[in-house]
Amino acid sequence: MADEATLIGAARAARERAVAPYSGFKVGAALETAGGAIVTGCNIENATYGLTVCAERVALLKAVSEGHRAFRRIAVVAATEDATPPCGPCRQLLWEFCGDIEVVLANLERDLGHHRLAELLPLPFDARFLS
Repeated sequence: MADEATLIGAARAARERAVAPYSGFKVGAALETAGGAIVTGCNIENATYGLTVCAERVALLKAVSEGHRAFRRIAVVAATEDATPPCGPCRQLLWEFCGDIEVVLANLERDLGHHRLAELLPLPFDARFLS
């Protein structure tokens, strides 16, 4: 298991690779697998905004495409004073692929909080409703 400083550091480093020419709002994420690997992601914008992909989803989709299927926690970093939690679509995908993982929120200087995904996404829609 990676220590928290390593996980947050990986998210901060990923944030530096963000492509945010329109909003200037750069976000980095680092997803820790059950095996202790860290997979990072950054937000990638485009002119339509609607096709922009968030850092959390980039990290998750990279991890899944590399064969990871079990996860411990995710760190999300933005250059904001207050914590920047995952958006709704990110929460949904994290829930489906990761379950009730820990979500660590930080800015460029410090840890801003720890949450369970179930706190951030109460009453999630998932496969239980499709049977």
